[in-house]
Amino acid sequence: MLQSFLIKQNGEKEIGKSIPPDPTMYQWMWIDLTDPTDAEVQTLTKTFSFHPLAIEDCINHTIQRPKLDYYHDHTFFIVHALNQNLKKDELSIFIGENYIVTFHYRDLQEINQVWNKLISVASHNINKWNHYVVFHHLLDKAVDNYFPILYELEDALDELGEKRRVDSNEKQLDLLFNIKSQLISLRHTINPMRDLLYRVLNSHKLDEVIERKEYFSDIYDHLLKLSEMVDSNREITNDLRDSYLSLTAHQQNKIMQTLTVITTIFMPLTFIAGIYGMNFDYMPELKWDIGYFLILSLMATIGCSMYLWFKRRGWFK
Repeated sequence: MLQSFLIKQNGEKEIGKSIPPDPTMYQWMWIDLTDPTDAEVQTLTKTFSFHPLAIEDCINHTIQRPKLDYYHDHTFFIVHALNQNLKKDELSIFIGENYIVTFHYRDLQEINQVWNKLISVASHNINKWNHYVVFHHLLDKAVDNYFPILYELEDALDELGEKRRVDSNEKQLDLLFNIKSQLISLRHTINPMRDLLYRVLNSHKLDEVIERKEYFSDIYDHLLKLSEMVDSNREITNDLRDSYLSLTAHQQNKIMQTLTVITTIFMPLTFIAGIYGMNFDYMPELKWDIGYFLILSLMATIGCSMYLWFKRRGWFK
């Protein structure tokens, strides 16, 4: 699907679903392609003469690292958007002298948010917008949409502490490793985007960015904050993991200690039962009338004494 937002030289706007044959007739324009057909891609190529390598990067369905490439009369960007499932969506952006072209295969909320905002201000405040302002808002929305995902992961970490008395350590560890995996995935998106914004801010070829450097610096600051939050939460997950593993090991040691105490108590009893279970005719005490009850009493006394001794030493705590 192709949609276009065009601003004429006299300031009038046009919203359509086609690429104008002569882009120079307009002050600036935004062409957006969502899952375009081959014919739409060919039309785009013929109109703007984009570099073949950039077109190849666009139509490649493999997720690529965020990047910035300079060509003769246009600049090419690849930006990553994230949905709530931490699935990356690649947004390709072309910026020329009086146009911005966005290319993506999935419907992106960032595109919809900026498009709707542009439509809403077009009737009274369009003079403050141009293709670089659209570019800034696209980056800003993409980065802003990272925050709710990270906040949700932080809430999940907080809930782990509350579930400590309800869920087993094994279940908590599964949740913890799942959160850590999501943080790593988020980190693999945020850090490359941070590097991209650093290149944009330090570029000497993007004059419009230099004029609006404070706005793009604000996006870069957000990415720095996101990166620090991810690293901080990863440290928290590592601390929680170590705590859960230590607690599990401690519980296993307590179980082994209890089993060892029980085994130790029954060792002398088993020894006595083993002796009197041997098949000899001439053994002492076998002819005693009270021998059976005496041996049972002896075994009970030994067992209770050892239990009380171990309990006094705190082995059952």
